[in-house]
This record gives sequence, structure tokens and C-alpha cells, in this order.
Amino acid sequence: MARVSAEHLEARRRQILDGARRCFLRSGFHAASMQDVLKESGLSAGAVYRYFRSKEEIIAAVAEEALETIRSSFDRVAAAEVPPTPDELFTEVFGRLQKSVGAGEDSRELPRLLVQVWGEGLRNPELAETLGDAYGQLSGQWARLVEEYQARGWVDPQADALNVARTLIGAVQGYLVQQALWGGIAPEEFAKGLRALVSMSVPSGREDR
Repeated sequence: MARVSAEHLEARRRQILDGARRCFLRSGFHAASMQDVLKESGLSAGAVYRYFRSKEEIIAAVAEEALETIRSSFDRVAAAEVPPTPDELFTEVFGRLQKSVGAGEDSRELPRLLVQVWGEGLRNPELAETLGDAYGQLSGQWARLVEEYQARGWVDPQADALNVARTLIGAVQGYLVQQALWGGIAPEEFAKGLRALVSMSVPSGREDR
């Protein structure tokens, strides 16, 4: 019996995840069935179950890939000699993530997928742990970037870097929820608003309020 190469196995796994992701983007995690995934991937039930025992395992794999894309994209952009501003970082990471998950021209597709991932974490303890670890790592990445801003005089050196980092993460998460639910603001528009916000100077006499 011929041995199956690692490349072939990875290609089949990729085929399943790409098909599942298209289903999830179109129908949502719970509305999409395993039959939908089978049809979209073009593989038999036996072939799919060789890699994933359930739809929950596929959801977890899709979520983990998205989180890894965020992490690696952040590392790549933040490694620049001059640290990127928050809006530059958001634009780059959002663009890479949108491309990696196969989101189309609709700027609501990626936010909807991410909000579903967060929601799934409320009912799936294993995914919740994965998301918690990812949030901790992302907070640390942002905090190191904020420290770079402080060293360059871009951010108040007395500010707690981790608190600033979590605030910036919260702004991005808020945008994603808003876009998923109601739309109406393109990623480019949010980036402009974020840049205006973080560059806002404090009027004289209000520094200690």
C-alpha cells in the first residue's frame, strides 16, 4: 500500500479547513452542518473524519489558525526599526488576517467570524483556554510596543504600559463587534479614527483630571 506523503496530508487538511471556513463565513458556526463542510470541501465523510472527529474540532482549528495569523503578523510588523503606530499596525494585521481566512470584499465577514470565535469560547472550555492564552500573549506584545512608544516620547512615560495596551486592544475589539453587528465603518475609516484619537493632545489645565 503506497505511503501518503506529509504534503498530501497537509493539503487535505488545508482543503477541509478552507471549505469549513467558507461555510462558517457564509452561515455561522452553528447553522453550518458537517454535511455542509463535506460538500464545500469536496471530500467524503471518511476523509474528513480522518483529520477531525467533530465540527467542534474544526471550529477550534479555524480559531487557532486565525490567532496564529494575528500573532505572526503582529511580530512581523512590530519588528520594524521604527515601531508602527496603532493605526498602521491595525491596518496591516487586519489585512493579513482577512486574506488568510479567505474573507471577501465584504468588510463584515472577518469581524463576524472573530465574534463567533469569541462566542464559542463562552461554551467551549478548551477554546476558552486557547483564547485566554492568546489574549495574554497579545497583551504582552502590545505592552512591549507601548514601551517603545514611551521610549520615543510618543506616550506618557508614567502610564502603565499594560493598561494602555489593553485599552488599545479593547478599541480594536469594539470595532470588530460594531462592524459584525451593524457595519457602516470600513477598516480604513477606523484606522483614521484610531490615529486621530491616539495623537490627541491634552488641553492645558486638564492633565491631572
